[in-house]
Amino acid sequence: MRDSKKILDAWDAYSDEHTDLDGWPHDDHAYGVRASQRDADTAEAFETLRYGARHLLATAETQLAHLPANTVQSRWVYQLGVLRDALDRLEELHQQWLATRDALPITAKPGTPDFDDALAEHHAESWSYLDDWATHGKALREINTAARKAPSQLAPTPALAPDRRTAARK
Repeated sequence: MRDSKKILDAWDAYSDEHTDLDGWPHDDHAYGVRASQRDADTAEAFETLRYGARHLLATAETQLAHLPANTVQSRWVYQLGVLRDALDRLEELHQQWLATRDALPITAKPGTPDFDDALAEHHAESWSYLDDWATHGKALREINTAARKAPSQLAPTPALAPDRRTAARK
């Protein structure tokens, strides 16, 4: 998620520098090439998280449900929903990519226009959902941090724990 944020920040800087005041690129081709690279880099950064993402979401939802109300940020429920929706869509797009890749001519390998164009299209379709993860993924860390700092529901709180001296006399 941190890598994705760095990629997004670099893209924003590039876009600011290479567009006019209305947001139109100075050079459509160069801008498109750079956007395609952003999409590919973001997809690659997410790969390390892809297989554990469902588990991370489930863990965060469980943690959130057990946090004391005064420690919960109101945006966390919304952010987890955005992450879940984005992950659902990313999984659908991944399945579509696998079908597209399997339907390519046998000569279409990485580095050939057929393969690279299809992959670039897949990355472009996936980018906004990957951006959701880059933008809202920090909620997973925030919820985990809050859960780790919250008093355990299993251990007695110090105010409720029996005084050792009193307990020993009984």
